[in-house]
Amino acid sequence: MKNTVILLLFLKTLLSCTTQQTSAEQTASIPALVISPETTLVDVRIPEQYETATAKSAVNIPLADIEKNLDFFRKQKQTVVFCNSGRQADQAIKILRKKGIKNVYDGTSLRNIKAIQATSK
Repeated sequence: MKNTVILLLFLKTLLSCTTQQTSAEQTASIPALVISPETTLVDVRIPEQYETATAKSAVNIPLADIEKNLDFFRKQKQTVVFCNSGRQADQAIKILRKKGIKNVYDGTSLRNIKAIQATSK
């Protein structure tokens, strides 16, 4: 019984730490978005990291500059943001959605985006 309670508390904690997705994001397929010619890929890492390696056709808008580029995001049909591990991408999504931009999706990491691009060839 005690083990069951501990397991349930652990699962509740684990689930409460996950990012809440909107219904639009739940229905959107990140791989389909990444390979769509109508999607803009945005690498939110610092310029030095972007210059070292990035995804095909990605533009660089560092996390620190997201709020300065709201008009850019508003003009895009759909945008997938990514970084190294997903943390900065999560922060970028939160900022953009807070500013009323809904057509943005979390691609998590550069590794994830590159893997999707590699399998779509």
